[in-house]
Amino acid sequence: MFEHIDESRLDILREICSIGAGHAATALSQLTGRRIDLQVPQVLFAKVHDVPRIAGGAESIVDGLYFRILGDARGVILIIFPEESGQMIVRLVLGNQGIAAEDALSVSAMRETGNILTSAFLSAINKLAGLSLIPSVPGYARDMAGSILDLVLIELSRLEDTALVIETVFREAGEGIRGHFFLLPDPHTLEAMLRAAERAGSPGGEG
Repeated sequence: MFEHIDESRLDILREICSIGAGHAATALSQLTGRRIDLQVPQVLFAKVHDVPRIAGGAESIVDGLYFRILGDARGVILIIFPEESGQMIVRLVLGNQGIAAEDALSVSAMRETGNILTSAFLSAINKLAGLSLIPSVPGYARDMAGSILDLVLIELSRLEDTALVIETVFREAGEGIRGHFFLLPDPHTLEAMLRAAERAGSPGGEG
């Protein structure tokens, strides 16, 4: 159904995603105690099988977090951080402690970061659309991007074969922390988001 979204509705989606990203940046700043800027340089539609390429290549090592959207609607959120960015986030969250990537504390820090970003993002959509969207407990893996995508193919197969992709860029103290945030709403959820935003007019005044 993504193919039937015209440019004006795509603009609404961009605004919704920008608002959600702004909420996520604020939440991450509170977590780390530092100023975190989060930009949304592009919002695009991509085939599910292209997600690993967008995230830097199917064989690139990444930290991947996977959430199901629960509540009034359904969908999937996948967050992928390149290896270097994941390590930067762990250092920020844990106060620059020298902890190995496989350490339980590092895994916990990544899960907490994913929870915060996803909850803040969905909270903004809840406010705009009047929906109760709740993230599940996150799944986490540190592996090749292609392998992580394989873990969620069963869930994705129930949805569209096209993903709404929000590519985010995190920045702290001049260091580029890059992450990819993939939102894959089911058709009913996407339509509810669009209709609610259209009824409210431009969402740019929110948040």
